[in-house]
Amino acid sequence: MKLTLGQIQSAMGAVGFLGDSEDMAFIGVQTDSRVLKRGELFFCISGERFDGHNFAKAALKRGACGIVAERPPFSMDEMMEMECHEGGVPLLMVQDCVVALGRLAAYHRLLTKAIVTGITGTAGKTTVKELLAEVLSVRGSTARNHLNLNNQIGLPVSILGATGDEKYWVMEAGISKPDDMDELGDILRPDLGIILNVGEGHTEGLGDKGVAHYKSQLLKYVQPGGVGLVSADYPDLTEACTKKFDEMRYFSTKDPECAYYAEYSGAVSDIQGKYCVNLCGKEFDVIAPFRGAFAAENVIAVAAAADIIGLKSTEIIQGFAQATLPERRFNCSQRGNWLVIDDCYNSNPLSCVRALETASELAEDKPLVLVLGEMLELGEQAYEAHKDLGTKITESNADVVCWIGKNSNAVKEGLDETNFTGEFHSVETPQQFLNLCKTLGVNDGTILFKGSRGNKLERFVSVFCDNFCRCRTTGITGAL
Repeated sequence: MKLTLGQIQSAMGAVGFLGDSEDMAFIGVQTDSRVLKRGELFFCISGERFDGHNFAKAALKRGACGIVAERPPFSMDEMMEMECHEGGVPLLMVQDCVVALGRLAAYHRLLTKAIVTGITGTAGKTTVKELLAEVLSVRGSTARNHLNLNNQIGLPVSILGATGDEKYWVMEAGISKPDDMDELGDILRPDLGIILNVGEGHTEGLGDKGVAHYKSQLLKYVQPGGVGLVSADYPDLTEACTKKFDEMRYFSTKDPECAYYAEYSGAVSDIQGKYCVNLCGKEFDVIAPFRGAFAAENVIAVAAAADIIGLKSTEIIQGFAQATLPERRFNCSQRGNWLVIDDCYNSNPLSCVRALETASELAEDKPLVLVLGEMLELGEQAYEAHKDLGTKITESNADVVCWIGKNSNAVKEGLDETNFTGEFHSVETPQQFLNLCKTLGVNDGTILFKGSRGNKLERFVSVFCDNFCRCRTTGITGAL
């Protein structure tokens, strides 16, 4: 990033006196004073639990090059007390720090010559973002969101974290309210807009027009000459998208006649799978860092996007071969007698069903244990969605289900109606989970951890791996 404080002030429409600092360049932006690096610009963003204005002084002590605030965050006496800021510090006043952050990111986006890809969808967008970034990096330098920093704060911070000199940007956009995509799309303005899928997710905050409508809003912001890339496997999505954008391409895992098509060919190893892709008649195999038929959707979205951008088949193959999955997104690891699947970063009905189907496939004829957390932010659809999940659990042939969070009664109703023959247990804490595991007699198999972020299932993953996985080097064993 090569913006000066003067350019920043103009881009945000901020009020402030910069003096000799107008031409000062800064190295990035930060909203958390605890991790701020010297030379970063600190935004005093107010949230539900913290008010950034209360941490402006701490940001200065860590070397902030300036402060963006909605109200004076400290007195002049406090500023002068700071030895390293005896001459004062640039203070830029705005009406809304989040809006100002977005304006600054939008300005930076207009300056970059990178090909910008925007990704949205109900399930798998972070995985697709990471895979596509890995594939494009074969051709040139690529910037991306860090993990799933994809909202009105995370997306601008990610954009401003890029230098602007990269060849490609791959950014995901996540929404939970009706106007979110308009706000994010106006910042991102992609050259290629990808809509991966639609399903129930964050429906509590969305309006009554349906998830497909709000996801499709991304295409309104695709730049002139750009392309929209959309799954053809969701009729409501294709209908919504055709109303938004003319230059459309489609991919599918159901229709072999679709221009971009992929199917799962089978396992290559415990954690890798082979997928056959067809890109407008060019057919070849890729090896991906996951297994299962459901992931063919991720594969074809990435391969199609890379093809549209101009990569060769050999480059796409190489990119997949070097790719790794982001943390806690269906990460599979063989821990002694157990195949542990850590997919606990988030959950919604679409992603959870897909995880169940793949875990069942991976388990084959061995025991399958499911450690599942409540699917959050579903609003009025929560009870029925969890009841339907109970039905899908029965179809997975799971032997044991451990449930964390609310709506266990809805899950149990779905299990009962479909004559579930396994064990169902509801637990609240990792300690309760540990105690339960000690009473069960399953010694090996596949265990899936899947739940919404609020459940913090990584705590349960740690408890299980620390106590019930055999260490290959010592031979210590444990039974679940």
